Amino acid sequence: MADPESQDSHAEDRPRESDTTALHLGAEFERQLAALDGEVTPEEQQAIAALPSGSALLVVRRGPNAGSRFLLDADRTTAGRHPDADIFLDDVTVSRRHTEFLRHGTAFEIRDLGSLNGTYFDGVRIDTALLGDGAEVQVGKFRLTFYASRLDLANLASK
Repeated sequence: MADPESQDSHAEDRPRESDTTALHLGAEFERQLAALDGEVTPEEQQAIAALPSGSALLVVRRGPNAGSRFLLDADRTTAGRHPDADIFLDDVTVSRRHTEFLRHGTAFEIRDLGSLNGTYFDGVRIDTALLGDGAEVQVGKFRLTFYASRLDLANLASK
C-alpha cells in the first residue's frame, strides 16, 4: 500500500483535473504579453502581468519622466502639475489640474479637466474617452501608454 503522505506531497505539483481556469488564464497571459509592443521592457512585462483585476498601468514613453510607471487602482486618479496630483507631471505644458482617470468596474476612462493644451487619446484631442489596452495618452509633453489588467482582458476574451 502506498504511503498517503508521499501521494499528497506531489498533489500540489499537478494541476487538478477540474481546475482548467488557471491553465487557460496562463495561456491567455502568455498570448497577451507576447502581443505587447517592442517598447515594453521585461520589468514592465512583469509589472503588467502582476496587475490585479480592476487596475491598470500607465507607462511614460516620452517626456521628462520617460520610463516612469503609474498604477491606476482607484476610482479617480488625477494627473497634472499640481504637487497634490496623484500623478505629478512636472512640466509647463501640463496644467495644474490637467486630466483624470476614472475607473468603472474594470474599465477606465480619461477625462480632460479643461486643460490649456488638451488631452490626447491616440493622437486625437478629447474631452473624454474610454481607454483600451495599449492606448496612447498625451498630457502636455508626456506620452503615456495604458495597459489594462491581464486578468480583466482574459475575462473579457472568455465572454
